[in-house]
Amino acid sequence: MIRTEKPEFIVQSNRFCEEIGMDSKTIPFPQKILTPSELSALREEYDEILSVVSFFGEKVLQLLEGTPLLLSVCDDRGFVLHMMGDETIRKTIHDLGISPGVQFTEASMGTNVVNLSLKYNQSPIELIGDDHYHEYLHGSACYAVAFHYTDVNDLLGTLTIMTAKEFKNPMMVTMLATTVDSIERELLLRKQNQKLNILNQIIMDNTRNGIVLTSREGEIITYNQYAELFTGRPKEEMLGTEVRYLPSMGEYIYDVIQNGTTFEDIQMSFEHNESEDRLVCLFDAFPLYDEKKKLLGAFGQFRSITDRVKAEEKYNYLANHDDLTKLPNRRCFKEKVTSIIQQLQESGQSDSSNQVAVVCLDLDRFKIINDTLGHSSGDTLLVMVASRLQEVLAPNELIARMGGDEFMFAFSGENCEAAAVMRVKDILGVFKEPLNLNGYDFHLTASAGISIYPKDGRDLEELMITADTAMYSAKGRGLNTYALYSPDMNITTREQIVLESSLRKAIENEEFRLFYQPQVDISTGELKGVEALVRWMHPSKGLIPPNDFIPIAEETGFIHQIDTWVLRTACRQNKKWQDQGFPHFRVSVNLSSMEFLDDGLVDVVKEALNESGLDPKYLDLEITETMTMNVDHAIPMLRNLSSLGIQISIDDFGTGYSSLSYLKNFSINRLKIDQSFVRDISKDANGTNIVSVIIAMAHSMNLEVVAEGVEQKEQLRFLQVQKCDEVQGYYFSRPIPAEEFEQSFPELIAKVKKLY
Repeated sequence: MIRTEKPEFIVQSNRFCEEIGMDSKTIPFPQKILTPSELSALREEYDEILSVVSFFGEKVLQLLEGTPLLLSVCDDRGFVLHMMGDETIRKTIHDLGISPGVQFTEASMGTNVVNLSLKYNQSPIELIGDDHYHEYLHGSACYAVAFHYTDVNDLLGTLTIMTAKEFKNPMMVTMLATTVDSIERELLLRKQNQKLNILNQIIMDNTRNGIVLTSREGEIITYNQYAELFTGRPKEEMLGTEVRYLPSMGEYIYDVIQNGTTFEDIQMSFEHNESEDRLVCLFDAFPLYDEKKKLLGAFGQFRSITDRVKAEEKYNYLANHDDLTKLPNRRCFKEKVTSIIQQLQESGQSDSSNQVAVVCLDLDRFKIINDTLGHSSGDTLLVMVASRLQEVLAPNELIARMGGDEFMFAFSGENCEAAAVMRVKDILGVFKEPLNLNGYDFHLTASAGISIYPKDGRDLEELMITADTAMYSAKGRGLNTYALYSPDMNITTREQIVLESSLRKAIENEEFRLFYQPQVDISTGELKGVEALVRWMHPSKGLIPPNDFIPIAEETGFIHQIDTWVLRTACRQNKKWQDQGFPHFRVSVNLSSMEFLDDGLVDVVKEALNESGLDPKYLDLEITETMTMNVDHAIPMLRNLSSLGIQISIDDFGTGYSSLSYLKNFSINRLKIDQSFVRDISKDANGTNIVSVIIAMAHSMNLEVVAEGVEQKEQLRFLQVQKCDEVQGYYFSRPIPAEEFEQSFPELIAKVKKLY
C-alpha cells in the first residue's frame, strides 16, 4: 500500500534524533563495537539460533533471487551477529562502518529498523527512504521483525532485510514475518527436544504422549518418560509390575486385557503435590493382537491437553471477570443469576416465598472525578469501592461490575424483598467512611434500585431493566439512597411511540436498505464474503442506525418480519451478483434471538434459498453467543440449519454467554471476534491476549476466525501474525449500499489488495 504519512513511531524516533542534536547529513558512528573475541563469544552463545536463522535466511534469498538483498541478524541488544546476501550492499555498508559486532542504538545510529523492531517487538517494522533519519539511508528500504522464544515470550533478537529503495515491496515484511514465524517454531521445537531428550527414539520419546505397554499377563513392559511425568512414578519402579495397581488408568488397562474393551478420550488429572501444576490428559487404551488375533497385551497412552485446558480456563477467567476490579463481570453475573432463576422455575418455587432480588448500584457524580482527576485516579477509586463492597457481602451473595461505575448484586431466598432492602442499606453504608487517595479524602455516594423476581420481571433482562429504572428513580430522590421498583416508574416517551408506529409501515413502504461490508482473506487479500447490514431510510428522519430501531422491533415482535426481509433480500442480491458474473462469495446475515428461537427458522431459510436460487454454501447465518445459552434448543437448531448446506458463524464472540464445553458440539464454521477486543489490540496487552487465546482456541477446534472492526494497519498485521483467517472493518471499506458495491467493485477489490 502507499503511505500518505509516516507512522507515529517513526515520527517520534525522527523527533528524538533531532532533539539530541544528531546531524542527518553526517554518517553516524556506532557507540559500541565488539572486539573479535567478544563477537566470537556472542556468536557461540547464539550458535544454534544462528544456524536456524541462516537456514531460513537462505530460503528467503533463494526465493528472492535477482533482487539485491542483505539479511542481517541482531541480538536483543542490537549487536549485529551475522550478515548474508548481496556482496555489493555488504561492502557498501561496511565502508560506512556497519559490520558484525556493531551495536545499533537509536541514540548513536538514528532511526533504524533494528531498534524499532526490538522496541515494538510484536509488530513488523519497515522504513522506506526518508523514514530513516540519516540521508545516507534515504536510498534504501529496510524491513525487520523481532523473534522470540515463544513459550516464555523471551526476546532473542531481530531479522532484517535491506535493499535499494527501488526494490521496495510491501510483501517483504509479510515474507519476513512468515520466515520469523518458521524460525520461532523451529527454535521452540529444538528447545523442547533438548529438554525432553527425545531424539533417541521415534515413537516412544519423539512424542508428547505418555505410553504404557503391557504383556498379555498385565505386566508393564514399556513405560516412557511422559508416563513418568504424568503419573509421578519412575520408569525403574514401574517396569515389571502389574498394571492393575497403577493409579487412575490401571483399572482401564486391566479391563482391556481381561475383556478386550477399548477406551477413548477418558479425561484424567494428575496433581503430585501442591507445588506442581495440575496435568490434564486424555487417556486411550486398547488391546494389541497378533496376525492370528491372539492377545499380545494392551496399549495405553496419555495425550496432554494441559495447555488447552489452561487456555480455556484463562479465557473463561478473562471473559467472566472485570480486568480492573477483578470482580465478576456482566457476562458472569447474567450466567449465574439466570441459572438461579431457571432452578426456581424448574422446581416450581418461583412464588413470593422464593424470590430473587436484583440490585443496580451506580456511583453518584462519578464522572466529575474522572473529568477532574483523570481516569487513572478514577480507576483507583473504583478498585477501592469494589474491595469495600466485597467485604460487606456474604459468600452466597453475588456482585459484579457491569461497566463504568455501575455494579449489580443478586440475593435470593424467602422474604427476599425485605432482606434485600436491609442488605442494600448495608451496602450503601460502606460509603459513610471516606476513601483516601493520595492523601485526600473522597466522600462518595451511590444510588441503588431494587427489582424482585418474579413480580418485577420474569427473566434477568427484565429484572436488570426494572432495577436500572428504580436506580434512576433513586437518583432523583437524593444521594446515597435506594428505591424499590414500581410500574409507575416507566415513562414511555412520545418519540418512542412515534418510532414504533413508523416501524410497522417500514417494510410495506420499502424503507429498509441493506448495506454490505467486505470480509477479506487475511493471507491472500481475496474477498471471501460480505456482511449484510440493515439500515432504515425514514421518510422524514433520514437514515436511522439499527441500534435505534432494532430494540423496539424486538420489543414489539416486529423483528421477525425484518429478519425475514433481510434474509430474502440478501439471498436474492447475492444470486443476482453471481448471475452478473461477479466472483462467488458468501453473504452473511445476522439473526435476532427471537428468530433463532423460532422453530420455523429452518423452513424460512429453506424458502429464501429456494426463492432466490442461491447455492446454500454461499449463505452464512450469524448468531450471538447469548443465543446458544439454551443448549437444548441451540444444538439441534444449528445441526438442522447446517444440514441445509449453509455456513454458521458466532458473532461478537467473547462478549456474551458461551460454554466452551458445548462450543465443540455446535454445528458452526467460524467465530467472529468482537470489535471491542480488536480495538484493544493497539491499546493494551489484555486485548492482544484475549484475541490470541480466541484464535488459538478456535483453530484447535478447526473453526475459522473473522476479526471485526479492523481499522488500523497495526491491527491487521497483528492478526496476520496470529494466523487469523479473515478480517472485516473500515480499514478496507465501510458498509456500502448494493448499487455502490456493484459500481465500485473493481476499485474496491483493487483497494483491498493494496491494503491487505
